[in-house]
Amino acid sequence: MSILFRDARLADGRVCDVRTDAERIVAVADSVDAESADRVIDADGQLLLPGAIDAHVHFREPGDPQKETWTTGSQSAAAGGVTTVVDQPNTSPPTVTGPDFDEKADLAAASYVDYGINGGVTPEWDPESLFERPLFALGEVFLADSTGEMGIDIERFADAVDRAAAADVVVTVHAEDADRFDDSARDRDAGGAGRDADADVWSQYRSADAEAAAVERAVDVGREAGAEIHIAHTSTPEGVDAAVAGGATCEVTPHHLFLSREDATELGTYGRMNPPLRSKERRAALWNRLVDGDIDIVATDHAPHTTAEKNAELWDAPSGVPGVETMLPLLLERARQGKIGYERVREVTATNVAQVFDLPQKGRVAEGSDADLVLVDPEDSREIRGEDLHSKCGWTPFEGEHGVFPSLTVVRGNIVYEGGEFVGEPAGENVRQ
Repeated sequence: MSILFRDARLADGRVCDVRTDAERIVAVADSVDAESADRVIDADGQLLLPGAIDAHVHFREPGDPQKETWTTGSQSAAAGGVTTVVDQPNTSPPTVTGPDFDEKADLAAASYVDYGINGGVTPEWDPESLFERPLFALGEVFLADSTGEMGIDIERFADAVDRAAAADVVVTVHAEDADRFDDSARDRDAGGAGRDADADVWSQYRSADAEAAAVERAVDVGREAGAEIHIAHTSTPEGVDAAVAGGATCEVTPHHLFLSREDATELGTYGRMNPPLRSKERRAALWNRLVDGDIDIVATDHAPHTTAEKNAELWDAPSGVPGVETMLPLLLERARQGKIGYERVREVTATNVAQVFDLPQKGRVAEGSDADLVLVDPEDSREIRGEDLHSKCGWTPFEGEHGVFPSLTVVRGNIVYEGGEFVGEPAGENVRQ
């Protein structure tokens, strides 16, 4: 199928026609002959963006399909304008051997969007068989335990980085130094169970300086090995600055951009994540670094858990929040408000991600690129409600916020989401094959 988008506005402000043919964009011009297309969509000046690439999701299969499946997670992605996702290794079993990778790859065939699969590092990992598979990246490599308890020591990390450098594979790092966690936080009254728990205690416990120290150590190891280091979900300006100083790339999540410790009491255990929420001052500094260009990409760390799991005492509840469906809408809402430019949104959600992770066919609305496209009415701002989203977990930390959601999502020339409905069957592909 070929599609012609008539009078579409690109992120740089140009209004033009964009035509796809099979899986590629074949024309971006002032005017394209409508007879050349099987379907003509009158964009009428609406935004046409490259599909977002979410380099950090946890779709929970294998092991925990009650939280998320590849089908529900990828549908949530498509409804939020994400056309490629990268799944992290802390599933059950963790993706630390070749056969583990194969098991996850079989499940990923149920994805509506394209995907990458990362390999992980544990004492039991098998790098020989793992690096024989089409890995997207190595990581997230955990320097402190999180969901899945895959934290490793610095010696094993250094060995893994050496192996990744030899294989020319990017290393994605969860940078927190557990030796710097503030154990005195356990002495504070957590305020009860479930949603009434004061998640600010968690922010005190997994301290801000624990992140910056771990980033510095990770980039030092990477520099020694000659490896490409990417720092996942930086939550502090100090962490960003350490990544920049060390020559690493970094990402930031929407929850660290738009939520702070001031939201922790209201969110309760629904606001517990790793790394945790930071002060409003650090949140504002992160936003400034995003706008100014110090932060390379925005990725969600989409980490869904059921409400039953979250409704536990603070120290027992799992860490993580869903976010794959709301990332681009939240950023587009800020662009609508004039707080960030549309070109910058395009860069941090698509173009830069493709550059960091070597995806030359993705991330741009340009001739020859994959036809991964998202059509958006930039003035169609609406309230975010968990019941309207498509993640299996059924909730969002952004309840009541506003976002600008896409009306149409195209993956490699195939319409997968239109007018609130999913189209066709799952046809996502591994971007490394």
